[in-house]
Amino acid sequence: MAGHDHQLHEGESLKNAARDRLTRQGEQWTEMREAVLEALAGFDKPASAYDIAEAVSKAQDRRVAANSVYRILDLFVGANLARRVESANAYVANAHPDCLHDCIFLICDTCGQATHIDDDKLSEGVRAAAEHAGFAEVRPVIEVRGRCEDCS
Repeated sequence: MAGHDHQLHEGESLKNAARDRLTRQGEQWTEMREAVLEALAGFDKPASAYDIAEAVSKAQDRRVAANSVYRILDLFVGANLARRVESANAYVANAHPDCLHDCIFLICDTCGQATHIDDDKLSEGVRAAAEHAGFAEVRPVIEVRGRCEDCS
């Protein structure tokens, strides 16, 4: 994965980029998927499926089950529209869904903020070791815990 310029999306631009990516993969862009993406993008730190279900429920004035949100989030992760913070069982919207990078998160133990960084050089050793062990199509997820600049 070589370095390159990529466009970061937010708001309507993120919604359009996500819809385009999902439909290119043969999936439908539904009102519920749009609502989940909007809710996910509205959080300033990783959100659980329950957090997202609550936000969508409030926005739509009806109960939305977390199980439905989990299915959509799984689809979003597979389509590179969202990234999963494994240690928190939470998700963040991917602001550049057309770029495939390894997941490297800097997670603050104090405030819970997760910053995603794109530096494939950091994960090349993990990728090489996994491939040497016989793993195919390796996509490392690396989480670094500590305190962010605001909490230090």
